[in-house]
Amino acid sequence: MTALRSLWLRLHRWLALGLGWILVLAGLTGALLVVAQPLDRRLHAELFTTPAPSGTATPAPTSLAPLYARLQQEFGDKTTVSFRLPQQPGDSLWATVRGSWSGTLYLNPWTGLEQGRRGATEGFANTLFKLHSSLLLESTGKAILAWVALAYLVLLVTGLVLWWPRHWAQVWRVELHKNLARSLFDLHRVGGAALGLLLAVSVATGAYMAWRPLGEVINAFTGSSTVEPPKLPKLQMDPGPLPSVDALRETAQRALPEGQLRMLQLPAAPTKPVRVRFMVPGEPHPNGVSSVWMDPRTGQVLAVRRWNEVDPGAAAVAVIYPLHTGELGGWALETAVALGGLVLAGLGISGLWLWWKRRQARQRTQKTQAAAQRLRSQG
Repeated sequence: MTALRSLWLRLHRWLALGLGWILVLAGLTGALLVVAQPLDRRLHAELFTTPAPSGTATPAPTSLAPLYARLQQEFGDKTTVSFRLPQQPGDSLWATVRGSWSGTLYLNPWTGLEQGRRGATEGFANTLFKLHSSLLLESTGKAILAWVALAYLVLLVTGLVLWWPRHWAQVWRVELHKNLARSLFDLHRVGGAALGLLLAVSVATGAYMAWRPLGEVINAFTGSSTVEPPKLPKLQMDPGPLPSVDALRETAQRALPEGQLRMLQLPAAPTKPVRVRFMVPGEPHPNGVSSVWMDPRTGQVLAVRRWNEVDPGAAAVAVIYPLHTGELGGWALETAVALGGLVLAGLGISGLWLWWKRRQARQRTQKTQAAAQRLRSQG
């Protein structure tokens, strides 16, 4: 039994030492994001808000076609563009581009005038999000985070095994009036046991969003096939001029009339379908993932897929995203998400600190024993 416990302890310790710093980083950045993103909107209102024009009648929103042409002219015709329409009254229009320059332009939705722009990692909130979601390493970082999430589950199991008491009378006792090492040890042990499962939900949902192949695991488990984006049909003749962005927008709205249009995702070239995202009644995802897929060459609707009409792996994202960010439960869940990130970071930091102090104590003991041994040999 002692040998088995020693094995659990070593597994717990070395996993924490090898990957604990990533968990600390993920916890701290996740907690900061809950505060940083709304604070960023307040501090830079000139980017995110656009008051409606004065007058008795509110004018129609600006056409997207000239904005799209302007973006292609500036950044090149190999640039992908996503228009994020105003979500609430007073919001600006966002145009996210990926090409010779990657970032977001914030536009006046009534006039199309640019209010400002930011690179993908420009500004504290953007950098923090990239660090939290991909470690600034794009797809490689997302895969790393997924494996770290798996490592956390192993840490949770080994921690619970090491914590599991023989007697439950004082199992939740935390000594705060003794030395710092004892206090941190109790907090680490009790905090990990009490909140470990809740933190596992946050870690697992983050990994699910970071590394999309996990959705295929859900599909395999449920016996479902992955629903792929539709492919463009072969054309028998030249379709002529490409339909405008505004025409695509109107066609998509007719295809999903009950949906609130959220985003238009336009490919760099008319070789992939256009995706128009909506939020339909009852959908939990705040940005909407119900989609109308269209042929950019003809404007033909290729598929209409509401959030709950796709495969389970993809449909889960509609719930997992707002659960992870806290938006599913309003300010109460957002507060819990922020506190959970701090607890996760605290568990990592306290564990690393306790290991370091014990290592120093062992080194001092070894030095004392070596000195005593030398004295005995000299005597």
